[in-house]
Amino acid sequence: MTAAVAETLLAHGVGGSTDLPVPLSYALIAGVWALAATFAVVAVAWRTPRFDPAKPGRALPAWVSRSVDSPVVRWIVAAAAVIFTVWVAVAATWGPQDGNNALPGVFYVLLWVGLVAISVVIGPVWRVLSPVRTVWRLIHIGRRDRIAGEGRRPYPFGTGYWPAVVGLFAFVWLELASADPGSLTAIKIWLVAYVLAMFVGAAVFGSTWFARADPFEVYSVTVSRLAPFRRDRATGRIVFGNPLDHLPTMPVRAGTVAVMAVLLGSTAFDSFSQFQPFRNFVDRNAAAVPIVGDSAGGTVLRTLGLLFFIAVVGATFCAAARATGGVSREQRRELPGRLAHCLIPIVVGYIFAHYLSYLVERGQETIVRLADPLGRGWHLLGLDPSDVQYVLSLNPTVLWTIKVTCVVVGHVVAVVAAHDRALRLLPVGHQLTGQLAMMVTMVAYTLTGLYLLFGG
Repeated sequence: MTAAVAETLLAHGVGGSTDLPVPLSYALIAGVWALAATFAVVAVAWRTPRFDPAKPGRALPAWVSRSVDSPVVRWIVAAAAVIFTVWVAVAATWGPQDGNNALPGVFYVLLWVGLVAISVVIGPVWRVLSPVRTVWRLIHIGRRDRIAGEGRRPYPFGTGYWPAVVGLFAFVWLELASADPGSLTAIKIWLVAYVLAMFVGAAVFGSTWFARADPFEVYSVTVSRLAPFRRDRATGRIVFGNPLDHLPTMPVRAGTVAVMAVLLGSTAFDSFSQFQPFRNFVDRNAAAVPIVGDSAGGTVLRTLGLLFFIAVVGATFCAAARATGGVSREQRRELPGRLAHCLIPIVVGYIFAHYLSYLVERGQETIVRLADPLGRGWHLLGLDPSDVQYVLSLNPTVLWTIKVTCVVVGHVVAVVAAHDRALRLLPVGHQLTGQLAMMVTMVAYTLTGLYLLFGG
């Protein structure tokens, strides 16, 4: 397989529904039956809540916690991340200013998709890897006039995660709606704006700004709720346990549901935007968009489509979460936020289903390009373009099986998590009926997700 063909295939999956090892209808039916069977089983056999963040996990050896908490280890990891960032910056600035530059691969693949893979396995690693956090800590070393990390004013409580929502939307907009997502100039402008926003916000609100406003940190922390490793609240040691005990620890703040809607809605729109009818619609109507004209008309239409998908996810989830009886008006308003963590398995499942080949194969290409950052024919660490293995693209049956499994398993885990949470939140007489709207919504998400993922 040539690199050009591979890039075409890897851009948004591998081909269309004709590559499926089974008919699309079979995949849809299997997904719906899996959800229905899961709901039926848990409704009958699962009468008391079982997932509890207070459950003690299996403690790892003490040296593991000491190593993770060691300032020396953390600074070494942070320094390595900064060095890597500088390396990428050199490649972006002085490397080949075309498709052979490593920056788009680092930005869209290693950062956006790779961060999920690492966070789901290990935990919220961006808190340590973040170059802006590291530089901020370096700036504040030795300062005595203000407590480390404290800003000039407290972070507004009602703001919650909304700054991160803006950052997440800015990222998916650049990738999915902008005129040229692969433009090195556009990516550089985005990154400069990101760095400035992080430093200005931190100067005002302190390190809390990173935890609430950094889109990558919020992204990493959110998906890390499915990581098998967590802190024991009593001892502070790292323990290994059931990820579903950890899942409900996602804090409920303003913008929590919006974070999930952006992540899930943008992934769905990514598939939808590849439909030929939608592309034809954009091409035909771009010139008719007022004010901006033909050049930016397509961007406007794609932006509206992206916003529509995000809004549909947020609206349908909120409506399903609130569709129960036996609760007060105040409790009903709180239900979407208190159930938002149930969307995390779906988000993770869709990300792996949609971008797995992108991560594995474009990730290899990106690493090879980083071995020759200036385009001078270097082969650092012995890496060469011929070393890239398109193992998934060459085995579509395996790839599509993984894709279906990721989507279905993500929804099944979400149904189980939602049922367990409902047993804690809903009154006894409404614990089952109060979940029916959510179940219907999950089925709709599954059908839509599989249909869009496989190209209709």
